Amino acid sequence: MLSNPIENHPILPKILSLPCKAIPSSIHSQALVMFLNRLLKDQILEGDLNFLEDKCLCISIYDASIKFYIGLHSQRLISASSQKKVDIEIQASMYNFLQLAARQQDPDTLVFQRHLFIQGNTELGLELKNFLDGVDLDSLLVFKKIESLLIISIPLYKRLFTRWR
Repeated sequence: MLSNPIENHPILPKILSLPCKAIPSSIHSQALVMFLNRLLKDQILEGDLNFLEDKCLCISIYDASIKFYIGLHSQRLISASSQKKVDIEIQASMYNFLQLAARQQDPDTLVFQRHLFIQGNTELGLELKNFLDGVDLDSLLVFKKIESLLIISIPLYKRLFTRWR
């Protein structure tokens, strides 16, 4: 009998998501936007993210109860209002987003395994995917440091939080 991949899928325990729930999504979004504006400064200035102008991207980490609302205005990523109409929403668990960030999992694989959900404007989703595929992460020193930390931490995360299920 084949094992169900979702059964072995680590989920952040609800008790650990409580601090995240207490912080408004606007604060989460502002923190992520500050980081991304620094990380993707060249790509933003070159207009590579212009497809997000006047759009709202929602990144939802369902087991951590965090939603990030991001848009683009005047060549800067901004924290969009959670009240604004969401054009595209990307939803996954913390573990799956960590896997994506560490480049240990391909987004297409996660979509087909039903671990990553994308809803909304299909064209916008494809533009976002093409942008992410085209970013040379190896040239970003900050990303290399983050990636090495993630690669070390992901097995620990999996061991800890698979048991909570």
